[in-house]
Amino acid sequence: MKMGKTELYINELLGTKGAMFFSVIDPVDYQSNADAVRTAKAVCDGGADAVLLGGSTGAQGELLEDTAKEIKEVIDVPLIVFPGNIATITRHADAIYFMSLLNARNPYWITQAQMLSAPIIRSMSIEPLPVGYIVVYPGGTVGWVGDVNFVPREKPKIAAALALAGEYLGNRIILTDAGSNPRAQHAGPIPNEMIRAVKSAISVPYIVAGGVVSEKELAGAYSSGADIVQIGTAFQNAQSANKKARLFARVAKEAGLRKLRKQ
Repeated sequence: MKMGKTELYINELLGTKGAMFFSVIDPVDYQSNADAVRTAKAVCDGGADAVLLGGSTGAQGELLEDTAKEIKEVIDVPLIVFPGNIATITRHADAIYFMSLLNARNPYWITQAQMLSAPIIRSMSIEPLPVGYIVVYPGGTVGWVGDVNFVPREKPKIAAALALAGEYLGNRIILTDAGSNPRAQHAGPIPNEMIRAVKSAISVPYIVAGGVVSEKELAGAYSSGADIVQIGTAFQNAQSANKKARLFARVAKEAGLRKLRKQ
């Protein structure tokens, strides 16, 4: 499968900027569509390189369609679906994470959901982004829904081996995710040691997600090897989203420049 417009955008921007950050909008977490749309515009205006839309439960149907359509009208970066299941698909998006949950216990999340959704994605002309998805403890809602065999936080070699397997299976992007709000289970973002291990094992773009809420944590993820960091919870307050996005965009820019100088 040839790279589409959004995947080319990601690879080209990583080549010129060195690092990117994505914002995640789960419409279920907002009081109204308007609130979700305002937040998406705020983070886009603040410097986010892409907006992800979706969630593990409930982000589907009319809610997803309306939110996607309205967000698409106010942003000038790609809108990418971050699916929770086969119903999290909308023709209003530019692309979709076509994910295989590499450490799921249930094969539904490895190949069956993908089989069921592939014809729909093609019929809607949505660009599939081949993503190898790895969930690290504590995993949040996605861990429960996806029946995940969690990667222990103190076992970076397991995450690295899964990531390498994902690349060998043909995934052109690897994503490790600690789930939404991992601090609720006395954890935090993906450990930097694990990020370093994963990055050293693969040659494709690497996305880190879950629990990054501060500039220090963001900088640590980039310095450890993340190419892209995707952030959700930190932007859920529409009033502060733009300011926070500008701070995070600055961190990403500085980290990218450092990475490019080392090349």
